[in-house]
Amino acid sequence: MAVKTVHILFIADIVGKPGLDIVTALLPGLKKTYGVDLCVANGENADAGNGLTEQLAKQLFSIGVDVITGGNHTWGNAAFRQYLNTSQRVLRPLNYPNEAPGSGFVIVPTARQIPVAVLNLQGRTFMYAIDCPFKTGHEAVMRLREKTPLILVDFHAEASAEKAALAWYLDGQVSAVIGTHTHVQTADERLLPKGTAFITDAGMTGPHDSVIGMDVQVAIKRFTTVLPEKYRMASSNIRLNGCVVEIDAQTGRAVNIQRLNLP
Repeated sequence: MAVKTVHILFIADIVGKPGLDIVTALLPGLKKTYGVDLCVANGENADAGNGLTEQLAKQLFSIGVDVITGGNHTWGNAAFRQYLNTSQRVLRPLNYPNEAPGSGFVIVPTARQIPVAVLNLQGRTFMYAIDCPFKTGHEAVMRLREKTPLILVDFHAEASAEKAALAWYLDGQVSAVIGTHTHVQTADERLLPKGTAFITDAGMTGPHDSVIGMDVQVAIKRFTTVLPEKYRMASSNIRLNGCVVEIDAQTGRAVNIQRLNLP
């Protein structure tokens, strides 16, 4: 029987050990409940809120994550950069300079052998002045569509307007544009007219009684004194944020997007 639809689970920015723990606990059940064919997770904050390590990446793969995406904190651990050149399924934003280690996209088969492309991009508004995500993204999508119409984009960006603009720009060319980076989940999941699923920000997987993952008192001190303060993880109200996107296996058009915010 031909496969009609593919279900992709996207797990929002995993923050530290609390985030890793809840993914470990909930992922098997989520896969069964939603019939997940592929799991993508943003892991750039998995190492105590800043960066990723080879060990943590392998841990995520061992519990059922298929592709790990990144962002501006991908470079938090210098030792991790070498691993980016050896692991095809750990991505960094494609629109960094070519000299940066790692890859910005990958095509992976689902368990039912349906090829799915995952593309990682980073915004420029209020962030680094890297290459244009619109032009870089469009060029990559044109190449990827030669091999599969099923394309999911993790757009790691600060400005809501930039995320929405990219989603409309790529509407009909990709299956989904999932916003990450702000750690605050938005309630605007929708299907755009030409078949691209979009949510401005998928949120944060980690401690929600916090300031985007940081201990509340540390964050308040940083803002009130304007002095450097060592980052300290929060630890309570752990939640898994993300979404499930259902995609037509033949056309690559999204047919549904469901936001997740789970205790």
